[in-house]
Amino acid sequence: MQDLNGKTAFVTGGASGIGLGLAEAFVDQGMNVVIVDIEQAALDKAKASLAQKSNRVHAIKLDVTDRDAYARAADEVQALFGNLHVLCNNAGVASRGLVQNASYDDWDWTLGVNIGGVVNGIRTFLPRMLAHGEGGHIVNTSSMAGLGSAPGNVVYSTSKYAVVGLSEGLRKELGPQNIGVTVLCPAAVKTNFNRSARNRPDTFADTGTELTEEFYQLADKSFEGGTEPREMGEMTVTAIKENKPYVLPHLEMKASFEARVKGILESWTTEPADPKRVASQKYRGEAFAKIGVGSITKG
Repeated sequence: MQDLNGKTAFVTGGASGIGLGLAEAFVDQGMNVVIVDIEQAALDKAKASLAQKSNRVHAIKLDVTDRDAYARAADEVQALFGNLHVLCNNAGVASRGLVQNASYDDWDWTLGVNIGGVVNGIRTFLPRMLAHGEGGHIVNTSSMAGLGSAPGNVVYSTSKYAVVGLSEGLRKELGPQNIGVTVLCPAAVKTNFNRSARNRPDTFADTGTELTEEFYQLADKSFEGGTEPREMGEMTVTAIKENKPYVLPHLEMKASFEARVKGILESWTTEPADPKRVASQKYRGEAFAKIGVGSITKG
């Protein structure tokens, strides 16, 4: 998508942080912008700020895990701005602590928002994007934690690895249908993301990890030198226009990723591939070809 002017974007987690940075960049491109968030006060503030530059901004309070509410939001977008062209599945939450202490609520809340919210966005809007046939782009926010896991961050990292895998496969499926897919994998960005537990529902209140204020202060400090959210928005606009598969803004993280890949490659078997197994691979390709890209719009 080279020209975003007049197109419509939908940004989850759009009231602050990276989501607000995305919205700001889209407004500057002349887009209709819909921001959704679970925090009403932050949503009102963000809308007021964006409205100073555009009268084509709309805000909806939305819990991305609520599928019925998501469908209603999609109908609202259609009624107000028409077809959607850019979907940004950006809403996410942080869940820290050792896996041995993680409760079911810790897992369910984190996976429900970080991967479930992405699935809900795709399931809600993708059929509409395919139906209007005007092309589009899906942006999924993962993390460097989606490219490498670390102790104390495993629950969160699990969700973000899933977002990367989903995005890579989805890009291959949708490319022939003129819909691009980009996954964002940042490290430190100047946001209040470390404090996302403020939005944790009472239904997921049981946690196996109680983090100290000292932890939060150090985690917050680690973000002080991070990238500005608006800069992330501008990088994403470029990625959409150039149809890039990834946005990887933090070079300081490259060495750790290279070490991970090196470890994987060094673990690969050196035994020669069985010729029969190699020959039979063609049937797998033929089987998946029978699925057809059109099947993703059904049922």
